[in-house]
Amino acid sequence: MTATAPLILIPARMAATRLPGKPLADIGGVPMIVHVLRRAQETALGRVAVATDSPEIAAAVRAHGGEVVMTRADHPSGSDRIFEAVQKLDGAAAHPVVINLQGDFPTIRPEQIRAVMSPLVNPMVSISTLAAEIHTEEEATNPNVVKVIGSPLGDGTLRALYFTRATAPYGDGPRYHHIGLYAYRREALARFVALPPSPLEQREKLEQLRALEAGMRIDVTVVDEVPRGVDTPADLETARRILTS
Repeated sequence: MTATAPLILIPARMAATRLPGKPLADIGGVPMIVHVLRRAQETALGRVAVATDSPEIAAAVRAHGGEVVMTRADHPSGSDRIFEAVQKLDGAAAHPVVINLQGDFPTIRPEQIRAVMSPLVNPMVSISTLAAEIHTEEEATNPNVVKVIGSPLGDGTLRALYFTRATAPYGDGPRYHHIGLYAYRREALARFVALPPSPLEQREKLEQLRALEAGMRIDVTVVDEVPRGVDTPADLETARRILTS
C-alpha cells in the first residue's frame, strides 16, 4: 500500500427492517460483514475498515482481524457515516480517494471493487461508480432496480446524466443497472455531505442525484454482472448457496 492508495470503508448498522441484524447474518460460519471485508482486503488497493455504530458488529469484525471505526448512530446515510470515519481514521488526508462499499454485498468480486477506481484517472471526475447491463424486462421495469442513464465514453465507461427508478432511457439500446459502490475524491466527499438534500434526490429517493444536481461529475464503469445484494431472507439464502458451493 502507498500513501496515495484509497481508503476502503464499509458502513454497517444493525437497523435493517426487512432483515434484522443483517451484517451478522451467518454465511458459511462467517458473518456477512466479514465476507465483504475479505473481498475488500483481497483487492490489495489499500487500507480497509468497517464504519459502524454497533458494538456487536465491531466485535465480530475485530474477532476476524478487521479494523473498525466507531461512528455516531444518528447518520442519515452511509455517506455521512463514512465521512465521519474518514475524519477519524485519516485526519492527515493521506488517502486522496475514499471507496464506499456497502456491507450487504458479500458476493462482490475483488475485481469489481477495483474497477470503480478507473474513471478517477480523469481529473474532471469527482465520483465514480459501477453499473451492469440489464438483460431482462423484469429488471428493466422494477422500481427497486436503479437505472443509470449516461453518455458512453467508448472505453467501457459512461458519464452519468441521471439515475432513476423508472424504465429508462426510452427506445432501443442497452439499459444499465446501477451498483451502489462509490469512489469519491476526498474533496468531493466533503462537498457532497455538506450539500442539503436536493429536489430530485428527494423525489427519486436516490442520494447520488444530489451530486449531479450540484454539478459534480459522476462516471460509471460497466462491469459484467451485478453482485447479489442481501435485503431479504431469500437474498440471504442465495448468498449462502453462492458462497458455500
